[in-house]
Amino acid sequence: MEIVKCGMEDLDRLTILYDKVTADLTAHVNYPKWTPGVYPGRESIRRAIESGIQYACLDKDQAIGAFILNEDPQGDYSVGEWRLDLKEGEYLVIHTLAADPDGKGKGIGRFMVEASLEMAAKAGYRAVRIDVVPDNIPAIRLYEKCGFLYAGEKDLKRDIPEIPTFALYEKNL
Repeated sequence: MEIVKCGMEDLDRLTILYDKVTADLTAHVNYPKWTPGVYPGRESIRRAIESGIQYACLDKDQAIGAFILNEDPQGDYSVGEWRLDLKEGEYLVIHTLAADPDGKGKGIGRFMVEASLEMAAKAGYRAVRIDVVPDNIPAIRLYEKCGFLYAGEKDLKRDIPEIPTFALYEKNL
């Protein structure tokens, strides 16, 4: 497996991957409360690629995972019970982490999280932070296995009625 920063040539295969993931979530339990075709969807993926923050996990040139890594918490992270008092720009945030449902149990999610931590450390960031829908137990387990620590459940002021609060996690580098 390898992690690559995506270009526009990756738009189609990432759209297919995220559509497959959201279809699987909808058929089972939609832990992150994603909306098929909307978020993550082709336009949000396009914007992330254009912004240079979209990554893919490839296996023999096939996209088996994807995530966004940037400095934007997309909400009020100042409310978190963080162990380090960091300003935006001193930490990275993982968003929209998804692994191909056909690869369950193969370590794709862990590989992407560990790669994110390595990229952040090499770039001089002091931490990686995430927010998770509080009942997204699979994601929480993954992040905890990767050494992330709980930093509270808070309203990030995102104005998403079906997700009034998010569970916050951090891994200091």
